[in-house]
Amino acid sequence: MKIVAVIPARYQSTRLPGKPLAVIAGEPMIRWVYERARKARFIDEVWVATDDERIDKAVKSFGGNARMTSSEHQSGTDRIAEIARHMDWDLVINVQGDEPLIDPDMIDEVILCFKNNPSVYMCTLKREIKTTEEVLNPNVVKVVTDNEGYALYFSRSPLPFLRTLWNTIQEIERSPLSFPIFKHIGLYGYTRDFLLRFAGLTPTPLEKIEHLEQLRALEHGYKIKVGITENDSLGVDHPDDLQRVRILVKQQGLSFNVP
Repeated sequence: MKIVAVIPARYQSTRLPGKPLAVIAGEPMIRWVYERARKARFIDEVWVATDDERIDKAVKSFGGNARMTSSEHQSGTDRIAEIARHMDWDLVINVQGDEPLIDPDMIDEVILCFKNNPSVYMCTLKREIKTTEEVLNPNVVKVVTDNEGYALYFSRSPLPFLRTLWNTIQEIERSPLSFPIFKHIGLYGYTRDFLLRFAGLTPTPLEKIEHLEQLRALEHGYKIKVGITENDSLGVDHPDDLQRVRILVKQQGLSFNVP
């Protein structure tokens, strides 16, 4: 079985243009993501899928694998599917290009989801939320699952809404979290066949409203297995996030060459 991590990366970003090439401790962010993905135990290869020659050149300059894709794709998954269509891969892990401190163990946790559940064709992760601040943050996507660990829904809103405790936003801010609420970790795995099928599906209303592409799978009747992780991620969406990562790297002496 050939297992590949693919990092979709585009230069244009409304909130942080040129994000993949933003420098962290002397190296572009895309290299941090690439090298950490390469450290996952079960990954055979790492690729970057991009529509920008500057990113393509940067990846190849440090010896990485990169492939140019169409600039018309609406999502990272569609960009990855373009490459996968021409490759002899079995499992494809979609690693977000704005996660410079991603723990390689998280990638392995997604892969183990497939190894332990042969019928699974799409998998992602969740982590228990610890603060009401995260519950209220629309940039923290929440997920609820059924008794077998398959996703029922993903949302940017508080999910589930604890009706017996909350009537207003202020009550959410004051209340302890007496019921487990889970953050969705934006790391996906697909069998190659399902990835190509997913990319061919029509975008759906809920996907567009929430701006969450995984809802496309649910709305079309497909199941998403959701594993539980104790690890967390720190995505870079805004300039403030980038500065936070730079400070963390400097203070803790972090490197993309994780053990």
